[in-house]
Amino acid sequence: MCGRIALYSTPDRLSRIFDAQLALGIDPEGQPRYNLPPTETVLGIVAADAVAEGGHRPAGRVIEPFRWGLIPPRAKDASAGSRLFNARAESVASRSAFRSAFLSRRVAVLADGFYEWGPGSGKSRQPYFFHRADGQPLTFAGLWEPWRPPTEDGSHDGRETLYTCTIITTAAGPDLEGIHDRMPVVLEADALDPWLDPDNHDRDELEAMVQASPPETLDHYRVDTRVGNVRNDDPELVEPLLNGPEQDTLFTKR
Repeated sequence: MCGRIALYSTPDRLSRIFDAQLALGIDPEGQPRYNLPPTETVLGIVAADAVAEGGHRPAGRVIEPFRWGLIPPRAKDASAGSRLFNARAESVASRSAFRSAFLSRRVAVLADGFYEWGPGSGKSRQPYFFHRADGQPLTFAGLWEPWRPPTEDGSHDGRETLYTCTIITTAAGPDLEGIHDRMPVVLEADALDPWLDPDNHDRDELEAMVQASPPETLDHYRVDTRVGNVRNDDPELVEPLLNGPEQDTLFTKR
């Protein structure tokens, strides 16, 4: 699963790396987050005119804000989003909550890294921070949906649209061996355009893209257990723990 991420690269840096415009209202300097949980705002890349309302944007990519936790369009309230922050690759094309978005509303969710908990000493769990081995930001395969809370008569008229998303997970690859049995789907640069293209409805091609990353795509190291509390959100959370018998892979896997 993927239930906690870090995103501290500035939107300006992300826009340059991924050749994407920033949506209106996004601060180019942003606000760094080191312990970002579901139901809060994440950034994602979409096709330039995918989320636009009442106008047309130039072709290309746009970085948009999304509420992490997909809310199906027919949901009566936002509570569904707290459960649908991940979508399993094995059923994403068939599950009713995701299948429509899988065919036409796909997003690349941005992160500098993510946390997973593995075995610790005794009954405790040890958190690890995973990041790209090449030092670049991560792009997770995701889906998005627009949602408006219904009025008392069941209509949506006059209600502000909330853009929500989920991150697709799959069976873990070698980089998570011994720590967790699932991982977020990481998109490589050459997969972004076909993944984001809302006119790409080739289910076989799309399903082939939601696979585990090849070995050595990710590095990881142990971090402080303070990351288990979402109220902690500071740069020290992504610093490696060097005490103990395990050595930090940030320095040993180069």
